[in-house]
Amino acid sequence: MTAVRTLLAACISLAFVVAPVQAQETPAPVSAPEQAPAAPLPLNELRTFVEVMERIRTAYVEPVDDATLLENAIRGMLDGLDPHSAYLEPEAFRGLQDTTSGQFGGLGIEIGQEDGFIKVISPIDDTPAARAGIEAGDLIVKIDDQPVKGISIMDAVEKMRGEPGTSVTLTVIRDDGRPFEVELERAVVKVASVRTEPLDPGYAYMRVTQFQVNTGDEVRRELEKLNADGKLKGLVLDLRNNPGGVLQAAVEVADSFLESGLIVYTQGRLSNSELRFSATSNDPSKGVPMVVLINGGSASASEIVAGALQDHGRAVVMGTDTFGKGSVQTVLPLNNDRALKLTTALYYTPDGRSIQAQGIEPDIQVEQAKLTREEVEMGVREADLAGHLSNETGVERPTVRGQDKPERPQDADYQLNQALNLLKGLNISRARS
Repeated sequence: MTAVRTLLAACISLAFVVAPVQAQETPAPVSAPEQAPAAPLPLNELRTFVEVMERIRTAYVEPVDDATLLENAIRGMLDGLDPHSAYLEPEAFRGLQDTTSGQFGGLGIEIGQEDGFIKVISPIDDTPAARAGIEAGDLIVKIDDQPVKGISIMDAVEKMRGEPGTSVTLTVIRDDGRPFEVELERAVVKVASVRTEPLDPGYAYMRVTQFQVNTGDEVRRELEKLNADGKLKGLVLDLRNNPGGVLQAAVEVADSFLESGLIVYTQGRLSNSELRFSATSNDPSKGVPMVVLINGGSASASEIVAGALQDHGRAVVMGTDTFGKGSVQTVLPLNNDRALKLTTALYYTPDGRSIQAQGIEPDIQVEQAKLTREEVEMGVREADLAGHLSNETGVERPTVRGQDKPERPQDADYQLNQALNLLKGLNISRARS
């Protein structure tokens, strides 16, 4: 029992250690917080912990070394907190750093946990998962025929990651239907976080797929390009299926559309986890009318941006309710290339709304639907009649039947189509008022 008593003493001394925290999702050096008043040590629970460990060491069917038992205990401490806190071993820690920098290997999905299964928060654009048809809300019940019930998120991530070119089979349940299998080929996932394209003359589309370290700068550059000639009349900012990312990037993106005011604030138990972020006067969007598209795959940083623009009346938010992840995860590096990903605070919108488990409700609820164009009627118009009277202006619109038109992004995307129509309507009403 000497080793056990030594371990108990170590546990007691470690109970006084307080780790520094910072309200962002990437590792960074931080100052130590103020020491909270020490709570009485739960000596009975510590004795029970050591007794359980000793029983396992002596009575378990196979020998288990102390390091393994302690690693398992650490994982258990984190798994019992919330779905987003985790103990990161070296490979998982490196993977998280790769993800926030914009390039990593794997399938391209952001995941959470629900009822012991792995839930897809969002597939990332142009990745193996998105191309295979994985959708936000899918439940992953098996990875390569191995049930995932009860395993940690980090273990699931490690099972899905692997050498580019290798395959993995996911068993998925969608909308309470029957399980089906999807085979995906792993790839090096390079995430371009911002892309833009024209819709109609004067109207543009901006897609933010994920909030990475440089996303704020990318958004500003794209806005300056789009409005270089001053003729931009409307913008659709698409945050659908955007799983979030770096807090500072979300602040910078929201700041790109605001001239002043609070963007987001956080509240936690420690003083340095209570932060406030406000907009600066540099607004490259020049106040152009905008619609923000959201859905159930919009999480975390996406919800911060949508909530800030909604509270300030800067944009009309359209789509469906967001995921509702309103917590701050701080990555705290440990020794031996390990880290804790720990929930340290909650996000609040400028009006004081908590995002956690509530999400952002759109101003205009629009479900996604498929657009199909009806066949053009072959009816007769006045201009088709022989001997018709000419327009007094001398200008007549030509009759057009069944003319092929180039495919546009809004033609196959109902929510985007509705957003564009709303922007056009806003501009028409402004011009007539």
